[in-house]
Amino acid sequence: MEGEDSGSTTGLQAGSEPLRLTDVQLPWRFAERDERLALLDVFLEDFVFHAAMIRKQWGAGEFTCLGLALAGMVLGAWDLGIGELAGGGDYNRVGLSGFRNLSDFSLMLALLSIIAWAGVLVTIWSRYPIMRENLVYLGIAMLAVQMGSISAHSQSPDFPNGSVARDWAILGITNLVLFFLSIVVVHRAVIETRDIHVEERHAHPDPRVVQKAWRDHSLRAWSLSLGMWMILVNLMAWSGAHAIADRPPIESYSNLVVAMFVVTGFLSAGFLMHILWYPQFMLGGAEDRIQSVRAREVAGEVAGEAPEVIPKAEQGKCPICSNNTPAIRHATGRIEVSCTSECSGLGKPGTSCPECDAILPTRIECPSCSSNTTIVSHFSRSEAW
Repeated sequence: MEGEDSGSTTGLQAGSEPLRLTDVQLPWRFAERDERLALLDVFLEDFVFHAAMIRKQWGAGEFTCLGLALAGMVLGAWDLGIGELAGGGDYNRVGLSGFRNLSDFSLMLALLSIIAWAGVLVTIWSRYPIMRENLVYLGIAMLAVQMGSISAHSQSPDFPNGSVARDWAILGITNLVLFFLSIVVVHRAVIETRDIHVEERHAHPDPRVVQKAWRDHSLRAWSLSLGMWMILVNLMAWSGAHAIADRPPIESYSNLVVAMFVVTGFLSAGFLMHILWYPQFMLGGAEDRIQSVRAREVAGEVAGEAPEVIPKAEQGKCPICSNNTPAIRHATGRIEVSCTSECSGLGKPGTSCPECDAILPTRIECPSCSSNTTIVSHFSRSEAW
C-alpha cells in the first residue's frame, strides 16, 4: 500500500519492506476448530492489521483531534454544576437570542465547545485531503439523523414511549439519508476507487501476485467501521435529544443519558476518523481521487471530454481450461512472461531474463490443469477482414 511505512509491529513480520495485510500471522485460527469459521479468521486478520497500523501511523494529530472531540462533547453536554441544561433553560428564546441570555459560565462552555469542534473539523480536513468530499457527505448524513431525532422528540419527549407514526416516519427518512450518503455514495466511491487502483497499479502477469494485492487492499474492516459509525450516530442523536426533551421544569434530568451521549459521540468521532484515515493511508500515496466510476464519467462529461478508453493489458488464459496463466500481453502487443518461480524477472519469451540471464520460456505450464502449451496460444486473436 502506498501509505505504509517500514518498521516492525507486533503480530506482523518485521523487516525493511512495508507492512502489509498479508504479513499478518495469527497465533491461532478459528478454522482449526471448525472449517466453517474460516471467515472469522479473515476478519480477525483485518482487525489485527488495522490495530497495528493505527498504533504505528496515528500520532499527535489524531490523538489531539480525539481529545478535542471529547472536550467538545463534555463542554457542550454537561452542566458541570451550572444547572443550565438540567433546569431546562428558557425555551421561549432560540438562536442568537438564546445565546445572549445564557449565564456567563454557560456561554463560556458553549463557545469552548464550538471552538473544540472547529478544531476537530480543521484537523481532519487537513490530514485527509482525498476524503474531503466524503467528509462533507458524512457530515450531512450525521446532521440529518440528529435533526430527525430532535423532530421525533418534539412531540414525544419520552420517545420511543408515547410516539406516533409521524415521529418514526421522520426518523426513518433521515436514516434513509444516512444510508444513501454513507453506503451508496461514500462506501461505493471508496470501493470502486480501490478496484481501479489495484487493477491499474498492481497489474502483474502472475495471478498470484494480483490476488495478493487484492488481499492487501481489503476493505472488510473499514466497511464494518462505517456500519458501526452509522449505529453510533443514531445512539448519539437519540441520547442527546432525549436528555433535553422534557419540558421545564425538568424533574427527571438523567446524567446517565448524558453520559451515553458523550460516550457514543466520542466513539463515533473515533470511528469517523478511522473511516477517513484508512482510504487516505491505503490510496493517498498514489494520489487517487475517491470517486465512484459514474462520478468519474460525469466529471469527464462536465469537463467537455469524452471518457478516455485506456487499453488494458490482456492476461493470458490457458487454451485448455481457460484459467489465468502467468503471461501477459500489453496494449502495444508485447508479450511478457515471468522467468521461474525463484526469479522475479519479466521479459519477452525466448530472450534473456534481465535478472538472471536465463532464457525465458516459450512454453508454460498451466497452474490449474498442468497442460504445457505455447505462450502465443494463451491470447485471443483478432480477426482481420
